[in-house]
Amino acid sequence: MNCRPFWVRTLSDPLVINIATLGVGQYVKAPGTVGSFFGLLAYTVFFVGTSPALQALLLLGLIYAGIIFCEEAEVRLHKRDPGEVILDEFVAIPLCFFGFTPLQEPYPVWLLLLVGFVIFRVFDIIKPFGIDRFQRWPGGQGVVMDDIAAAGATCLLLHLLFGVLGLLGCFAV
Repeated sequence: MNCRPFWVRTLSDPLVINIATLGVGQYVKAPGTVGSFFGLLAYTVFFVGTSPALQALLLLGLIYAGIIFCEEAEVRLHKRDPGEVILDEFVAIPLCFFGFTPLQEPYPVWLLLLVGFVIFRVFDIIKPFGIDRFQRWPGGQGVVMDDIAAAGATCLLLHLLFGVLGLLGCFAV
């Protein structure tokens, strides 16, 4: 499936590449970790305190933009899933925390964010549970959807982990 709408093809190479790399992907070590960290910052600014419906809309918009810009960057860089493209991690991170209300939870928010970040990075790197199959999808879908799958698995694990810890009384209310 071609996800290259006309409007994105009219944008300049530097603009497309800067969006897909968040302007830093080509200059840093561990670019996926940097993209994930930027996604975590965006989550805390734009998602925390919003309704689940708004979070879902924001996520869908980010995923759509991620697929389009990652595919366009692949074409312009002449590479399949370029390592310097970190928009995929950026758009996936908010899904890790879907369903959580960090301003109201009984556990420290920093703990949720740290554990979620680490689990996501591990899942994104080792791609367990068949997550690696998503990378075989064509174009921007393959670039983004493996990260979305890793984020979904992270979200499920976080809900299980923090739910069990809460039931065991590990967090004071």
